[in-house]
Amino acid sequence: MAAKSVSRLVRAAVAVGASIVMMASVAACGPSASAPSDAKGDEGKSAGTSQSARSLDAIKKSGKLKVAVFSDKAPFGYVDKDGKYQGYDVVLAERLAKDLGVEPEYTSVDPAARVDVLSSNKVDVTLANFTVTDERARKVDFAKPYMKVFLGVVSPESAPIQNVEDLEGKTLIIAKGTTAEPFFEKNYPKVKLQKYDQYADAYSALQDHRGDALSTDNTEVLAWAKANKGFTVGITKLGDEATIAPAVQKGNKALLDYINEEIAKLGKENFFHKDYEKTLAPVYGEAANPDDIVIEGGVG
Repeated sequence: MAAKSVSRLVRAAVAVGASIVMMASVAACGPSASAPSDAKGDEGKSAGTSQSARSLDAIKKSGKLKVAVFSDKAPFGYVDKDGKYQGYDVVLAERLAKDLGVEPEYTSVDPAARVDVLSSNKVDVTLANFTVTDERARKVDFAKPYMKVFLGVVSPESAPIQNVEDLEGKTLIIAKGTTAEPFFEKNYPKVKLQKYDQYADAYSALQDHRGDALSTDNTEVLAWAKANKGFTVGITKLGDEATIAPAVQKGNKALLDYINEEIAKLGKENFFHKDYEKTLAPVYGEAANPDDIVIEGGVG
């Protein structure tokens, strides 16, 4: 992501009016999956017992594609005021299910449980803004990517964090099981981490000034800062560029092949740019370049 493009995202986050209400607390309309209390999160050893994944025939016969999504991370996965799942990831889930001839069945998932819900066969696929890492790829199989992302840092306008050195000796809020957790533990051990299971709780902690800043994907903190006055994204591009992709249980080749074929096919329809226009453009506005975020057809 070029610096000029990042600047457009920042201007969009500030200039565009509040077009979406970021939900600090939601009641999901489907099952919920949280990381067990003794789990290390999806960056550590999976806490669940591995069970065989459902075959494509079994999925079709059941009439349901079981999908793990976020319920508190607008505009990517959230529950609206009518109790329905919405967001960029959800639009993709709906299309994957439709083309398979089934309905999507959603499970609300915490960040640290995204691996466990696959290994325990609670869901068929995880579509929860799941960043691809080597550590995670040893536990799940990732399909072709559909987004690209960096880490970002949001903080109060009254005490902005504008570079990572500003965080030394201060408290940084993160959600467990996100890429921000190992990134700061490895590269910036002097930064005190305050960890939460759910994004909603993490953002509430920032609003209550229990920490000095919060870090997660730059796409998400930019959206959140736009919807919450008094906060700014002082760091918009931290770490290496990464990709976000669907994930299935390790070894579930049939479902993985189906998803990869779908992503390639959808790319020919410009599906992901249309998804962006529907779910993300109202947040970032016209000043943002969708090509800085969207990966079309699995090719970045």
